[in-house]
Amino acid sequence: MGGKNLTVMTEFILIGVTRCPELQLLLFGVFLIIYIITVVGNLGMIILTKVDSHLHTPMYFFIRHLAFIDLGNSTLISPKMLVNFVVDQNTISYYACATQLAFFILFIISELFILSAMAYDLYVAICNPLLYNVIMSPRRCHVLAGILYPYSTFQSLMFAIKIFTLTFCGSNVISHFYCDDVPLIPMFCSNAREIQSLIIMFSAFNLISSLLVVLLTYMLILIAIFVHSAEGRKKSFSTCGSHLTVVVVFYGTLLFMYVQPKSAHSYDTDIMASVFYTLVIPMFNPLIYSLRNKEVKSALHRVFKNSCNLCV
Repeated sequence: MGGKNLTVMTEFILIGVTRCPELQLLLFGVFLIIYIITVVGNLGMIILTKVDSHLHTPMYFFIRHLAFIDLGNSTLISPKMLVNFVVDQNTISYYACATQLAFFILFIISELFILSAMAYDLYVAICNPLLYNVIMSPRRCHVLAGILYPYSTFQSLMFAIKIFTLTFCGSNVISHFYCDDVPLIPMFCSNAREIQSLIIMFSAFNLISSLLVVLLTYMLILIAIFVHSAEGRKKSFSTCGSHLTVVVVFYGTLLFMYVQPKSAHSYDTDIMASVFYTLVIPMFNPLIYSLRNKEVKSALHRVFKNSCNLCV
């Protein structure tokens, strides 16, 4: 085994967000608030887009799926991380780690492609408004979502099975606050070149293909916007604003994380980037889509009004 001690792993130790014990309590409070806002915001968006008939449109169908993905990703990581702030040793069992890795990959890939689907929806709404209801039919929306989840599930299972059927050697310490594929690679006994190549290949394909769809749709949207009137341009920019904000923040963080040179990587910068796209972005997304959106505000008002009428 190349001089490494062969061990049967039953659990892993997560280093966590910080190595400073004096910051644990403060960070527990900060991340607890973030998680509560994330749950309330995303769960609220899911319920609102389901119960209000005015929001039964393709755009809100995809927003509901985005909220589900963000809620899932945050719930996958936050509770365990919060527990680890108040216990002496940040341990996670072997099978819990495998499960966390599988669902993390599923949610991240799903978010990439749901943002692409949302970009396509915007393109149709702005460039083909008269045919919008025909092109973005409920059947097509369900087909897009139906392709997205099996594809993400396939990759998540493939990587989780490949990683956790390999043998681990030596230390069981993971240099992260959740189970991710990259920190696990140095712990393999055998040559990890094959799994590394697969991770790079699929990650590059997922990131680049989904980003190309987003860039292409926005390029076509910009071309279409220039032939609109000033009022039409203002309405188009307003329609795109929330999605563009989410896309820039999410893709910007991922590109910072994975495209920067290896020499520029450090534990602290990697942790900050991971915290941002796994915990902070899921908190911001429902806020962006609600605070900037008159339809969501109106729907919220209607739901509260109907609830009050029922109580009376």
